[in-house]
Amino acid sequence: MTDSSDSEDRFLEELGQRVRTMRALRGMSRKVLAKVSGISERYIAQLESGKGNVSIVLLRRVANATGAHLEDLVPSGAPAPEWPVIRDLLRKASPRQIAHAKDVLAGQGGNGGSPRQPAPLAGIALIGLRGAGKSTLGRKLAGQIGWSFVELNKEIERQNGLSVAEIIALYGQEGFRRMEQAALGQLLARHEPMVLATGGGIVSEPLTFDLILSSFHTVWLKAEPEEHMARVRRQGDLRPMADDRSAMAELRTILLSREPLYARAAAVVDTAGQTVDAAAARLLSAVAPVLSPESGAFHPRVVAS
Repeated sequence: MTDSSDSEDRFLEELGQRVRTMRALRGMSRKVLAKVSGISERYIAQLESGKGNVSIVLLRRVANATGAHLEDLVPSGAPAPEWPVIRDLLRKASPRQIAHAKDVLAGQGGNGGSPRQPAPLAGIALIGLRGAGKSTLGRKLAGQIGWSFVELNKEIERQNGLSVAEIIALYGQEGFRRMEQAALGQLLARHEPMVLATGGGIVSEPLTFDLILSSFHTVWLKAEPEEHMARVRRQGDLRPMADDRSAMAELRTILLSREPLYARAAAVVDTAGQTVDAAAARLLSAVAPVLSPESGAFHPRVVAS
Protein backbone atom coordinates (compact mmCIF):
# COMPACT_ATOMS: atom_id res chain seq x y z
CA MET A 1 0.00 0.00 0.00
CA THR A 2 1.33 3.41 -0.92
CA ASP A 3 1.87 6.30 1.45
CA SER A 4 -0.98 8.06 -0.33
CA SER A 5 -3.34 5.15 0.41
CA ASP A 6 -2.23 5.08 4.04
CA SER A 7 -2.88 8.80 4.34
CA GLU A 8 -6.35 8.43 2.82
CA ASP A 9 -7.18 5.55 5.15
CA ARG A 10 -6.12 7.62 8.17
CA PHE A 11 -8.20 10.53 6.88
CA LEU A 12 -11.31 8.33 6.57
CA GLU A 13 -10.72 6.85 10.02
CA GLU A 14 -10.47 10.30 11.59
CA LEU A 15 -13.49 11.47 9.63
CA GLY A 16 -15.45 8.51 10.98
CA GLN A 17 -14.26 9.26 14.50
CA ARG A 18 -15.39 12.88 14.19
CA VAL A 19 -18.84 11.85 12.96
CA ARG A 20 -19.16 9.36 15.82
CA THR A 21 -18.03 11.95 18.38
CA MET A 22 -20.36 14.66 17.04
CA ARG A 23 -23.28 12.25 17.06
CA ALA A 24 -22.49 11.26 20.63
CA LEU A 25 -22.11 14.88 21.76
CA ARG A 26 -25.66 15.48 20.51
CA GLY A 27 -26.88 12.35 22.28
CA MET A 28 -28.02 10.74 19.04
CA SER A 29 -28.04 7.02 18.34
CA ARG A 30 -27.19 5.79 14.84
CA LYS A 31 -30.85 4.99 14.36
CA VAL A 32 -31.86 8.56 15.16
CA LEU A 33 -29.12 10.04 12.95
CA ALA A 34 -30.17 7.77 10.09
CA LYS A 35 -33.79 8.88 10.42
CA VAL A 36 -32.98 12.60 10.59
CA SER A 37 -30.35 12.58 7.83
CA GLY A 38 -32.12 10.16 5.48
CA ILE A 39 -28.94 8.05 5.28
CA SER A 40 -29.13 4.34 6.07
CA GLU A 41 -27.99 3.20 9.49
CA ARG A 42 -25.71 0.65 7.82
CA TYR A 43 -23.96 3.36 5.79
CA ILE A 44 -23.50 5.52 8.89
CA ALA A 45 -21.90 2.53 10.64
CA GLN A 46 -19.50 2.14 7.70
CA LEU A 47 -18.73 5.85 7.74
CA GLU A 48 -17.97 5.85 11.47
CA SER A 49 -15.71 2.82 11.13
CA GLY A 50 -13.62 4.62 8.51
CA LYS A 51 -14.76 2.37 5.65
CA GLY A 52 -17.21 4.74 4.00
CA ASN A 53 -15.80 7.12 1.40
CA VAL A 54 -18.64 9.57 1.86
CA SER A 55 -19.59 12.20 -0.70
CA ILE A 56 -19.60 15.86 0.35
CA VAL A 57 -23.39 15.95 -0.14
CA LEU A 58 -23.99 13.06 2.28
CA LEU A 59 -21.52 14.51 4.76
CA ARG A 60 -23.43 17.80 4.60
CA ARG A 61 -26.61 15.89 5.45
CA VAL A 62 -24.88 14.37 8.48
CA ALA A 63 -23.70 17.82 9.58
CA ASN A 64 -27.18 19.30 9.19
CA ALA A 65 -28.77 16.41 11.08
CA THR A 66 -26.43 16.87 14.04
CA GLY A 67 -26.56 20.65 13.95
CA ALA A 68 -22.80 20.74 13.41
CA HIS A 69 -20.65 22.83 11.08
CA LEU A 70 -19.42 20.83 8.10
CA GLU A 71 -15.84 21.87 8.86
CA ASP A 72 -16.08 20.24 12.31
CA LEU A 73 -16.42 16.84 10.64
CA VAL A 74 -13.52 17.20 8.19
CA PRO A 75 -10.08 16.31 9.64
CA SER A 76 -7.74 19.30 9.50
CA GLY A 77 -5.29 18.98 12.37
CA ALA A 78 -5.95 19.60 16.06
CA PRO A 79 -7.33 23.12 16.65
CA ALA A 80 -6.98 24.89 19.97
CA PRO A 81 -9.74 23.97 22.48
CA GLU A 82 -11.12 27.53 22.36
CA TRP A 83 -11.25 27.64 18.56
CA PRO A 84 -14.96 26.66 18.21
CA VAL A 85 -15.93 29.50 20.56
CA ILE A 86 -13.73 32.03 18.74
CA ARG A 87 -15.03 30.87 15.35
CA ASP A 88 -18.68 31.18 16.37
CA LEU A 89 -18.07 34.60 17.93
CA LEU A 90 -16.45 35.77 14.69
CA ARG A 91 -19.42 34.52 12.69
CA LYS A 92 -21.70 36.77 14.76
CA ALA A 93 -19.35 39.76 14.88
CA SER A 94 -19.82 43.04 13.05
CA PRO A 95 -17.12 44.24 10.61
CA ARG A 96 -15.93 46.70 13.27
CA GLN A 97 -15.62 43.96 15.87
CA ILE A 98 -13.71 41.75 13.44
CA ALA A 99 -11.31 44.60 12.66
CA HIS A 100 -10.74 45.14 16.39
CA ALA A 101 -10.16 41.42 16.91
CA LYS A 102 -7.55 41.44 14.14
CA ASP A 103 -5.76 44.34 15.84
CA VAL A 104 -5.76 42.57 19.21
CA LEU A 105 -4.47 39.30 17.74
CA ALA A 106 -1.77 41.24 15.88
CA GLY A 107 -0.71 42.90 19.15
CA GLN A 108 -2.11 46.28 18.16
CA GLY A 109 -5.12 46.37 20.51
CA GLY A 110 -5.67 49.48 22.60
CA ASN A 111 -5.47 47.59 25.89
CA GLY A 112 -2.33 45.70 24.94
CA GLY A 113 -4.23 42.42 24.79
CA SER A 114 -4.78 42.32 28.55
CA PRO A 115 -7.53 39.89 29.60
CA ARG A 116 -10.94 41.28 30.42
CA GLN A 117 -12.13 41.20 34.00
CA PRO A 118 -14.57 38.34 34.63
CA ALA A 119 -18.19 39.30 35.26
CA PRO A 120 -19.77 38.47 38.64
CA LEU A 121 -21.07 34.91 38.73
CA ALA A 122 -24.79 34.45 38.22
CA GLY A 123 -25.09 31.35 40.33
CA ILE A 124 -24.33 27.64 40.23
CA ALA A 125 -24.84 25.51 37.10
CA LEU A 126 -25.01 21.73 37.14
CA ILE A 127 -23.85 19.84 34.06
CA GLY A 128 -23.67 16.14 33.28
CA LEU A 129 -25.38 13.29 31.50
CA ARG A 130 -29.08 12.54 32.00
CA GLY A 131 -29.55 10.58 35.19
CA ALA A 132 -26.72 12.36 37.03
CA GLY A 133 -29.17 13.94 39.47
CA LYS A 134 -29.07 17.54 38.22
CA SER A 135 -32.77 18.21 38.81
CA THR A 136 -33.07 16.36 42.11
CA LEU A 137 -29.85 17.69 43.63
CA GLY A 138 -30.21 21.13 42.08
CA ARG A 139 -33.65 21.61 43.59
CA LYS A 140 -32.37 20.41 46.96
CA LEU A 141 -29.32 22.71 46.85
CA ALA A 142 -31.45 25.72 45.88
CA GLY A 143 -33.69 25.09 48.88
CA GLN A 144 -30.70 24.81 51.19
CA ILE A 145 -29.12 28.10 50.14
CA GLY A 146 -32.32 30.05 49.46
CA TRP A 147 -31.90 30.59 45.71
CA SER A 148 -34.30 29.93 42.86
CA PHE A 149 -33.99 26.66 40.96
CA VAL A 150 -34.27 26.63 37.15
CA GLU A 151 -34.25 23.72 34.72
CA LEU A 152 -32.99 25.16 31.45
CA ASN A 153 -34.94 22.75 29.23
CA LYS A 154 -38.21 23.61 30.99
CA GLU A 155 -37.39 27.30 30.61
CA ILE A 156 -36.88 26.74 26.86
CA GLU A 157 -40.25 24.99 26.69
CA ARG A 158 -41.95 27.80 28.64
CA GLN A 159 -40.48 30.53 26.45
CA ASN A 160 -41.36 28.81 23.17
CA GLY A 161 -44.62 27.06 24.04
CA LEU A 162 -43.30 23.74 22.74
CA SER A 163 -41.75 20.65 24.28
CA VAL A 164 -38.08 19.93 23.63
CA ALA A 165 -39.08 16.98 21.44
CA GLU A 166 -41.42 19.20 19.40
CA ILE A 167 -38.73 21.88 19.01
CA ILE A 168 -36.21 19.35 17.71
CA ALA A 169 -38.81 17.78 15.39
CA LEU A 170 -39.77 21.17 13.95
CA TYR A 171 -36.45 23.04 13.95
CA GLY A 172 -33.77 20.35 14.31
CA GLN A 173 -30.79 20.28 16.63
CA GLU A 174 -29.49 23.63 15.38
CA GLY A 175 -32.83 25.33 16.05
CA PHE A 176 -33.01 23.87 19.53
CA ARG A 177 -29.49 25.08 20.34
CA ARG A 178 -30.41 28.60 19.21
CA MET A 179 -33.40 28.59 21.54
CA GLU A 180 -31.25 27.17 24.33
CA GLN A 181 -28.78 30.03 23.98
CA ALA A 182 -31.60 32.61 23.87
CA ALA A 183 -33.23 31.14 26.99
CA LEU A 184 -29.91 31.23 28.83
CA GLY A 185 -29.43 34.87 27.87
CA GLN A 186 -32.86 35.76 29.23
CA LEU A 187 -32.12 33.97 32.50
CA LEU A 188 -28.86 35.89 32.90
CA ALA A 189 -30.69 39.15 32.23
CA ARG A 190 -32.71 38.62 35.41
CA HIS A 191 -29.60 39.26 37.52
CA GLU A 192 -30.92 36.91 40.21
CA PRO A 193 -28.89 34.15 41.89
CA MET A 194 -29.98 30.73 40.77
CA VAL A 195 -29.11 27.06 40.71
CA LEU A 196 -29.35 26.01 37.06
CA ALA A 197 -29.81 22.42 35.86
CA THR A 198 -28.69 22.19 32.23
CA GLY A 199 -29.43 19.63 29.54
CA GLY A 200 -26.80 16.93 29.09
CA GLY A 201 -25.96 18.05 25.56
CA ILE A 202 -25.34 21.71 26.34
CA VAL A 203 -21.59 21.05 26.06
CA SER A 204 -22.03 20.40 22.32
CA GLU A 205 -22.69 24.08 21.57
CA PRO A 206 -19.39 25.98 22.11
CA LEU A 207 -20.81 29.48 22.64
CA THR A 208 -23.56 28.36 25.00
CA PHE A 209 -21.24 26.16 27.05
CA ASP A 210 -18.65 28.94 27.21
CA LEU A 211 -21.38 31.25 28.54
CA ILE A 212 -22.23 28.68 31.22
CA LEU A 213 -18.59 28.34 32.26
CA SER A 214 -18.01 32.10 32.39
CA SER A 215 -21.31 33.02 34.06
CA PHE A 216 -21.74 30.29 36.67
CA HIS A 217 -19.76 28.26 39.16
CA THR A 218 -20.14 25.06 37.19
CA VAL A 219 -20.31 21.61 38.79
CA TRP A 220 -20.15 18.33 36.89
CA LEU A 221 -22.37 15.68 38.46
CA LYS A 222 -21.05 12.32 37.34
CA ALA A 223 -21.92 8.68 37.90
CA GLU A 224 -21.18 5.29 36.41
CA PRO A 225 -22.84 4.60 33.03
CA GLU A 226 -24.94 1.81 34.57
CA GLU A 227 -26.30 4.23 37.16
CA HIS A 228 -27.11 6.84 34.53
CA MET A 229 -29.08 4.23 32.58
CA ALA A 230 -30.86 2.84 35.65
CA ARG A 231 -31.94 6.32 36.78
CA VAL A 232 -33.18 7.27 33.32
CA ARG A 233 -35.13 4.00 33.10
CA ARG A 234 -36.73 4.71 36.48
CA GLN A 235 -37.79 8.10 35.12
CA GLY A 236 -39.43 6.34 32.17
CA ASP A 237 -37.32 8.38 29.75
CA LEU A 238 -35.01 6.71 27.24
CA ARG A 239 -34.85 9.46 24.64
CA PRO A 240 -33.09 9.64 22.33
CA MET A 241 -32.32 5.92 22.63
CA ALA A 242 -35.82 4.47 22.96
CA ASP A 243 -36.18 0.88 21.71
CA ASP A 244 -32.49 0.77 20.82
CA ARG A 245 -31.05 -2.61 21.79
CA SER A 246 -27.59 -1.08 21.95
CA ALA A 247 -28.72 1.74 24.27
CA MET A 248 -26.05 0.98 26.86
CA ALA A 249 -23.26 1.05 24.27
CA GLU A 250 -24.65 4.32 22.91
CA LEU A 251 -24.75 5.83 26.38
CA ARG A 252 -21.11 4.87 26.97
CA THR A 253 -20.16 6.47 23.65
CA ILE A 254 -22.04 9.66 24.54
CA LEU A 255 -20.41 9.85 27.97
CA LEU A 256 -16.94 9.19 26.54
CA SER A 257 -17.31 11.96 23.94
CA ARG A 258 -18.57 14.49 26.48
CA GLU A 259 -16.25 13.75 29.39
CA PRO A 260 -13.44 16.12 28.24
CA LEU A 261 -16.02 18.93 28.07
CA TYR A 262 -17.75 18.08 31.34
CA ALA A 263 -14.29 18.04 32.93
CA ARG A 264 -13.95 21.78 32.25
CA ALA A 265 -16.32 22.41 35.17
CA ALA A 266 -14.95 24.20 38.23
CA ALA A 267 -15.85 21.24 40.46
CA VAL A 268 -16.80 17.58 40.13
CA VAL A 269 -19.21 15.70 42.38
CA ASP A 270 -19.30 11.93 41.97
CA THR A 271 -22.79 10.64 42.82
CA ALA A 272 -21.96 6.99 42.10
CA GLY A 273 -23.35 4.72 44.80
CA GLN A 274 -24.63 7.66 46.83
CA THR A 275 -28.06 8.22 48.35
CA VAL A 276 -29.76 11.49 47.44
CA ASP A 277 -28.95 12.95 50.86
CA ALA A 278 -25.30 11.88 50.67
CA ALA A 279 -24.90 13.25 47.15
CA ALA A 280 -26.61 16.50 48.21
CA ALA A 281 -24.14 16.85 51.06
CA ARG A 282 -21.24 16.36 48.63
CA LEU A 283 -22.67 19.01 46.32
CA LEU A 284 -23.18 21.50 49.12
CA SER A 285 -19.60 20.92 50.25
CA ALA A 286 -18.32 21.43 46.70
CA VAL A 287 -19.98 24.85 46.34
CA ALA A 288 -19.44 26.04 49.93
CA PRO A 289 -16.20 27.92 49.11
CA VAL A 290 -17.93 30.17 46.55
CA LEU A 291 -20.89 30.81 48.86
CA SER A 292 -18.58 32.24 51.48
CA PRO A 293 -18.50 36.07 51.66
CA GLU A 294 -14.70 35.84 51.85
CA SER A 295 -14.51 34.21 48.43
CA GLY A 296 -15.67 37.33 46.60
CA ALA A 297 -17.14 35.05 43.94
CA PHE A 298 -20.64 36.46 44.32
CA HIS A 299 -22.04 39.91 44.91
CA PRO A 300 -23.08 40.19 48.58
CA ARG A 301 -26.76 40.00 47.69
CA VAL A 302 -26.12 36.59 46.16
CA VAL A 303 -24.54 35.05 49.22
CA ALA A 304 -26.82 32.68 51.10
CA SER A 305 -27.68 33.61 54.66
